[in-house]
Amino acid sequence: MLVLTDDQVRQLADVGEVISAIREAFARDYSATLRMPVRTSLELAGGAVLLLMPCYDRALGVAGVKTVTVSRETGVNAAYELIDPKTGATLARMAANWLTDLRTAATSAVATDLLARPDAETLGVFGCGRETVAHLTVLPHVRRFKRFLVCGSSRAKAEEFAKKTGAGCGLAIEAADAAVCAGESDVICTCTTSPTPVFDGRRLRPGTHLNLVGAFQPETREVDDETVKRARIVVDTAEGALAGAGDLLIPLKNGTIRRDHILADLHEIASGKKQRRAGREDITLFKSVGCALEDLVTAKLVYHRATT
Repeated sequence: MLVLTDDQVRQLADVGEVISAIREAFARDYSATLRMPVRTSLELAGGAVLLLMPCYDRALGVAGVKTVTVSRETGVNAAYELIDPKTGATLARMAANWLTDLRTAATSAVATDLLARPDAETLGVFGCGRETVAHLTVLPHVRRFKRFLVCGSSRAKAEEFAKKTGAGCGLAIEAADAAVCAGESDVICTCTTSPTPVFDGRRLRPGTHLNLVGAFQPETREVDDETVKRARIVVDTAEGALAGAGDLLIPLKNGTIRRDHILADLHEIASGKKQRRAGREDITLFKSVGCALEDLVTAKLVYHRATT
């Protein structure tokens, strides 16, 4: 059995390869080969949450399960177990913090490539955590961004993050307030732990694309009703989104939108079954609550690189 640390996973994972593999996984018709129950969520002490995410895809030839704990104090902590579906033997156990950050950002990159305008130049990210770093690192693989904005819970935190992360990533990152980040970005990623909207949806310019990745429970959301109402919405999986995406469930419940406002899932867009962007002025929104297929694809790639 192979055992990998987070640093080893980071060294083994190739960003471009992960983006391509996740796009291919969503583009094919996996209905006959994929077994992926909606994740199990268990509340722990102090408001922390334990998530269990199993997945088996016969086409990939592997199975796996990720365990994740999420808390305000320590953020996201994850581990992955890759399994041989024929024998039930564990092929690998790997720390999955970077794996989770990478597969989430890579899925956002797939959605951005499919939905954002080709001439998008400014990337704005809400949040100052690991997932923000991943999105700033990964999304430039699909668009040639010239400007990078970060909005944190305070100006001081955003400035500190921009200085430190910019030096590490080789990017000129600007700290911005919510109005500027929302109003001047062509692509926006929300990577926060905020339970309430982080910007005013009236600020969004026509043509903006959004990736919402932070909120994953029915009662929490990062964007307001105005944002959701104005946007053409795509989800990673309809089943997962309707079980845990407060960004959508709250406006569905209060009548701001109806179910048919959700236009497609990522498979339907990636496969070309449904229209991507109808026009340059459309605001597009990709809501991701994370699905176990993304983890399985990424873990298999890491395992393959480690053993060949």
